Amino acid sequence: MSRHRTSLLNVFLIALLAASAGTIVHAQNQDSQQTPPGQNPLKRKLSNKERFRQQKELHQELSETYKKWLNEDVRWIITPQERKAFLSLSNDEERDAFIEQFWRRRNPNPDSPDNTFRDEYYRRIAYANEHFAAGEPGWMTDRGMIYIKYGKPDSIDSHPSGGLYERPISEGGGETSTFPFEDWHYRFIPGIGENINIEFVDSCMCGDYEMTMDRSKKDALLHVPGGGETLYEQMGMAKKADRFKGGLENIGPGPDSATEQSKEFDRLELYAKLQAPPVIQFKDMDLANFLTSHKVLSGPFFPFQVRTDFVKVTDDTVLVPITLQIRNRDMTFNTKNGVATAHIDIMGQVSTITDRIVQSFETPVQVQQPAELLSKSLNNVSLYWQALPLPPGRYRIDIAIKDENNPDHIGVWAQAIDVPAYRDDQLSASSLILADQMAHVPAQEIGAGSFVIGDTYVRPRVSFSPTSAPLFHRTQSLNFWMQVYNLGVDKKSRKNDAVIHYQIVSVATNKTLLDTQENSDSLSPNSDQLTLEKTLPLASLEPGKYIVKISVNDDVNRQQIAESAPFTVEQ
Repeated sequence: MSRHRTSLLNVFLIALLAASAGTIVHAQNQDSQQTPPGQNPLKRKLSNKERFRQQKELHQELSETYKKWLNEDVRWIITPQERKAFLSLSNDEERDAFIEQFWRRRNPNPDSPDNTFRDEYYRRIAYANEHFAAGEPGWMTDRGMIYIKYGKPDSIDSHPSGGLYERPISEGGGETSTFPFEDWHYRFIPGIGENINIEFVDSCMCGDYEMTMDRSKKDALLHVPGGGETLYEQMGMAKKADRFKGGLENIGPGPDSATEQSKEFDRLELYAKLQAPPVIQFKDMDLANFLTSHKVLSGPFFPFQVRTDFVKVTDDTVLVPITLQIRNRDMTFNTKNGVATAHIDIMGQVSTITDRIVQSFETPVQVQQPAELLSKSLNNVSLYWQALPLPPGRYRIDIAIKDENNPDHIGVWAQAIDVPAYRDDQLSASSLILADQMAHVPAQEIGAGSFVIGDTYVRPRVSFSPTSAPLFHRTQSLNFWMQVYNLGVDKKSRKNDAVIHYQIVSVATNKTLLDTQENSDSLSPNSDQLTLEKTLPLASLEPGKYIVKISVNDDVNRQQIAESAPFTVEQ
C-alpha cells in the first residue's frame, strides 16, 4: 500500500476509534459544577461536559456537500460509529480522507481504483428514485431503503390494487379485502439470514408502501365491524375484538395462534436487523493473526472475562449473547484535555469443528473518565455485548482484544460451546441470566441495541473466574431472566397449565430463604412460550453464597425442567 493510502487509512482509523460510541459501558461525565463563592467564574475549572461542548464548537460547520453525503448519500449504510467519527473531524481534508476510506472498506477489491460496490450503490439510488417515489424521493421510502441496502429481491408478490384476499391459516384464515401491498423475498441476506420475507403496505392508497411487522396492516376491513372475519370468527370461536388485546399483530386467534405468537420475537429481530446498516468487512490484521494462528503472546497478557448464553429464536436458530468484561485497571488510559481515554479493539470469530468460520465480529470501543476521577474508577468494569444467531451444534469461539494505547497488550480467549437444539416436543428453557440491570425498553428499541433481548434490557453480571459466581452488593438488586419454550397448550381450552417455582437457597446452610410460585396463565395463558423476569432486593440477605433455582411443571404435557445459577452477596 502506498504511503499516501497508509496515511489516509490512519486518519480514518484514528477518527473511528476516537469517536466510536462502542458498546462498552462509558463512565458518566459530571454535570457542570457550581462556581464556589468568591471565585472568578472565568477562571473556574471547566467540567468534562463543558470541555466537550467547547471542542465541538471549534469544529468547522459541515458544508452542504458533506451534509448531503452524510444524510442522503450514505444514510442507509453508514454505521453509528462511522457517523460519529465523521462528525468528530475538524476540517475538509480529514473528511475527504474519511470518505475515501469509507468506500474502500466496502470495495471487494480494495487495491483497485474501480469500486464496484460504490458504483452499484449509486445505481440502486437512481433506481429507487425512479420506481419508488411517493411524495418524497424514492431513496427515502421503505422500499427504497431496502432496495438500496440489499438490492433487487429474488421474487416479489405484488398486489398493486389490493382487493379480495384469502388469508393463509397462519394469518387466521378467512377472506377479506386488502390495501395495495407487496411481499419481497430474498433467498439470503448477509448478516441477516436465509429466506427473508419483507412486507410493504400502502395503507394510504397513495403509493407510499410502508414496511411492516404486522401482517394485519394490509387488511382494509380490520376496523370494519363484521367485515373480513377470520376462520375462528366465522365459526363463532372468537370475536373480532379479540384481535386488539395487545401484541405485535392483530391477526386474531386461529389454528396456528400458539405457533405464531412464538414467532413474534423472530419478526422483531428481523425488523431491527433490516433497519440497521448492512454488514461490512473490516479487519484488524494483528488481532486476526492471533485468532487464526493462536500464536504465543509476546507482551503482557490483557485479562478479560467472557460469558455466553443461549436464547431460542426459531426452531433452527439460537441467539448466543456474548458478554465480555474488562477491568478498568487493566486498560491503558491516556489523558488529554482533562479526559482519560482507553481505546480497545475487540475481534471474535465462531468456527465449526472443521474450522469453517460461520460468524465474525470486530468493534473498536472506548472508555472515558474525567482525569480527576480515574483513580477512583479503576476497580470498575466495562462490558461489551455481541449477540450471534447460530444453528444448533458444537462450535469454537475465539476472542482477542488489543489495547490501542499499548499495542503489545493483547488478550485471547477460546472456548467450545454446544448450542442446544430446542425440540418442539420437549419442554426446555433458555439460559438463566442473573443481571445487575433489567428494564423494558421503548417500542422503537425492541430487539435492537446492546443487552436487549426481545423487549427487555438484560445486562448480565459476569463472574471474574470460571470457578467463581457473579458478585452482587447488598445495596443492589438481583434480577433474573429466563424464557421457557414448548409449553403444552390444551387443545380444548387453548390455554397452557404450568406452575413456576422460584427459590433462593443459602449454600452455607442449605436453607431456603425464598420460596414462591406462580401459574403460567397469569403470565401468558395462550402461549407455548413464557418469559420469566424477577427482581429481588439483596439488602435482606447476609453476605455469602446463594443459588437461584427455577423449576417448571407442565401439567398439559406432563414434563418438568429446572434451572439454577449461583451468586455471591458481599457487604
